[in-house]
Amino acid sequence: MPVKAKWLAGVDIGGTKTAVVVSQKPPEVAARIEFATAQERGPDHAIQSVKAAMRELLAAQNAAPVDIAGIGVSCGSPLDPVAGAIQSPPNLATWIDVPIVAILAREFSCPVSLENDANAGAMAEHRFGAGRGCEHMIFLTMGTGLGAGIIANGRLYQGANDSAGEIGHVRLTRTGPAGYRKAGSVEGWASGGGMAQVAQRELEAARRRGQISLLMGRPEGSVTARDVLHAAQAGDKVALRIISICGRKLGETLAILVDILNPERIVIGGLAMRFGELVLAPARKWMRREALAHAAAVCKIVPAQLDERIGDVAALCVALDAAGWPENQ
Repeated sequence: MPVKAKWLAGVDIGGTKTAVVVSQKPPEVAARIEFATAQERGPDHAIQSVKAAMRELLAAQNAAPVDIAGIGVSCGSPLDPVAGAIQSPPNLATWIDVPIVAILAREFSCPVSLENDANAGAMAEHRFGAGRGCEHMIFLTMGTGLGAGIIANGRLYQGANDSAGEIGHVRLTRTGPAGYRKAGSVEGWASGGGMAQVAQRELEAARRRGQISLLMGRPEGSVTARDVLHAAQAGDKVALRIISICGRKLGETLAILVDILNPERIVIGGLAMRFGELVLAPARKWMRREALAHAAAVCKIVPAQLDERIGDVAALCVALDAAGWPENQ
């Protein structure tokens, strides 16, 4: 740590909420403010809230903007980390080519970096979570959508234009639930949003069979992945079937990643942390069935360790890189 105490600031921008955190020693978070992104109001509203939150957090720590060594911004794709612009992600449709890096660098006069949330999550789990000690690791964001961050030879792999890891866009089946505006895609089958679509299909099939479920009696299309989890925990057979289907498709996806990238660990966030073995057990089973045996044998499938903190720590990891701090500083 420099003689004069310096701070890192992280900004985790999501379609529903945005969090701003400050830290002197990641992964520890000294203070945090969260607020609604309100993407329908456009980016200016949220960006002004980010600036105000950062100043408020620093003031509470007896610090000032001049004490910021670096700011890291984590956000869903598509984005351009070189230009430092957010390019209208699906959950931030009004954020069209927003130069977030230039805006924050001008406001706080410090280095600012932007990274997509899957890559930032991979950095966080590799440095501080379930991927510690791995040279070859994949992190999956299994939330409303599904993407991957890849660690190869101990370093983040971004591809030619930072588009590496978009496994959610891969088509698994010719038809099926849609993700990335593509029917039968990985995101359609194995994300939280995908599980909601699978639930709708399976509930319709269950009604035709005369089967009863705790998930029935709700408005059409309103069942969420969280609802499926609660029903499954109560022993609901339809809910357990929904999770089994999604777990199988997740396992088929893991097999593709194992065969192509030969990782030693795949760390899964979001639903995997909440559903645990309900979804991980079938995923492992189908991964082992589908992948090359010698590659599957060296790969562990584990839930993320940073739990609900992962967005905060991911943004701070991007800030670490912006500031040029070593991870153990």
